[in-house]
Amino acid sequence: MFSSASTNGLVTTSKYRLAVVATALASLSSLPRVILAPHPTPIDTLTRLRAALGPACPSLYMKRDDLLSFGMGGNKVRKLQTVLAEAVAAGTDTLITCGGLQSNHCRATAAAGAALGLRVILVVNGVRQERPTSNALLDQLFGADVRYASSREERAAMMDSVAEEERAAGRRPCVIPLGASTPIGAAGFALGIQEVLVAGLRPDVIVHSTSSGGTQAGLIAGCALFGLKTRIIGISADESSTALSAVVRDIVEGMAGLLGGSHASLGADRDVVVDDRFVGEGYGIPTKGSREALTLVARHEGIVLDPVYTAKAMAGLIERIRRDSFPVGESVLFWHTGGQVGLFA
Repeated sequence: MFSSASTNGLVTTSKYRLAVVATALASLSSLPRVILAPHPTPIDTLTRLRAALGPACPSLYMKRDDLLSFGMGGNKVRKLQTVLAEAVAAGTDTLITCGGLQSNHCRATAAAGAALGLRVILVVNGVRQERPTSNALLDQLFGADVRYASSREERAAMMDSVAEEERAAGRRPCVIPLGASTPIGAAGFALGIQEVLVAGLRPDVIVHSTSSGGTQAGLIAGCALFGLKTRIIGISADESSTALSAVVRDIVEGMAGLLGGSHASLGADRDVVVDDRFVGEGYGIPTKGSREALTLVARHEGIVLDPVYTAKAMAGLIERIRRDSFPVGESVLFWHTGGQVGLFA
């Protein structure tokens, strides 16, 4: 039994925590955004896929960010809406970012630059294609200036060099880190949790593909701020679980400073779960599991995954279902982060 003094102390602490969360949530909701995709994406119930996976399969849903209504969709659009609002407010006239040759983020940035009337310079690692395909074709169509780096490790330095050239030419460039995975980019993604609640779903688990960390950080913070105890499971597309977990945690902690909340109010005290068992031979290289996942979803739901990110994430989810990892009665939301353009590379 608590004494009166200790009870009052708990009440005071609880009120303080609620106030901190309310402050951070208000800051999140009022963040300036460039509205590229004004419509919420649907949540599909995966009835036939669930039946195909057998009695151990939990209630299964999919958040369709592949259907975001801008630039061929994908999770990068959510992050760019907040990142670019800040850039535009600062008077930016040139966007500089990086990725692989078939980067979804580069494609989305190129589309955003076209829509906002900004120059876009992309630093990509890979060899120039004689006949561009997939995202590389779209980068060209959206009018981006593409520069080629010899490796992933060279991209950051090359972006800085390009930015200096642009400043010397009298322009005002903005360098956007890989995947727009910054605290303000992740905050843009956190707002997507509100769409899930409005749709009437409170999932026990969210499974998604994770790579540069911003999407996972946004999901963790969004669930914390909107009062969900949902477990977030990121299936890595490239990095080790140790490295990527640290990146995600750093971004969440950065969001606390951005939004004026405590680390706990943004979910920084929650476990960061990254599963790196489905990377296979490396980034963008299909695996037996990812091919099966892509085919299963296509043939049972008529939904197309992508070979780099979502097919591997779905392979991770399917493996967990097959080893009965979810308690009876749980609901799982698979967050489709887009990228299906990559099938045509």
